Amino acid sequence: MATDASTGTGLVFDPMAQFMVKPLFGGDVVNWYTPTNVTLWMVIAVLGISAMLVMGTSRRAVIPTRSQSIGELAYGFVYKMVEDVTGKDGLKYFPYIMTLFMFVLFSNFLGLLPMAFTTTSHIAVTGVLAMAVFLAVTILGFVKNGPAFLGMFWVTSAPLALRPILALIEVISYFVRPVSHSIRLAGNMTAGHAVVKVFAAFAGLVALSPLAILGVVAMYGLEILVCFIQAYVFTILTCVYLKDALHPHH
Repeated sequence: MATDASTGTGLVFDPMAQFMVKPLFGGDVVNWYTPTNVTLWMVIAVLGISAMLVMGTSRRAVIPTRSQSIGELAYGFVYKMVEDVTGKDGLKYFPYIMTLFMFVLFSNFLGLLPMAFTTTSHIAVTGVLAMAVFLAVTILGFVKNGPAFLGMFWVTSAPLALRPILALIEVISYFVRPVSHSIRLAGNMTAGHAVVKVFAAFAGLVALSPLAILGVVAMYGLEILVCFIQAYVFTILTCVYLKDALHPHH
């Protein structure tokens, strides 16, 4: 927040400035190999996950430490999700889904820290994650089922005259999956953090500061819930797509 330089009054703030990609070591040009704030916070997320799941559970104590308890809780939560959605056949792919869940979860929550960067607010990050899921389940579907995988687009329960139309709709919806999968996560992260920034900007006004601070607290609490829900939604959709690849006729 700042005062308008031309009039000396009013508010000038950009709630979207927090999502700008900036080089870590000066300069304005960002190339594909340039270390940026996105790179930094993705590395921090990976280190945080490793510290909790590898170092925190390395002792395997009978009476678990706090980090071991959290790691075991996360493991059991995702394992049950994969088993319930995909069945026993999907458990062999549990490590990949667990990795996705923890990365999205840590990235979401790290973005709530002051001066942090929310990597999952960028479609470049969520798009790569979603495309990796899309390609993995598609390739797996053909490897496991061969040409029979295409049967998931042919709705046998529908009248014969409607099946070609429904098949076209099914094909379109299938290829839209990575788009909706990525935009849902990035859009929710961006919108929530932008609203928090707007409330925080108005906290500098004496007349509005009590309401603005109350709004920040309320939105921050909501964002904590959204961070977990969006990680859960991204993961369970991955499980649903995996189920379609393993059992295309179900």
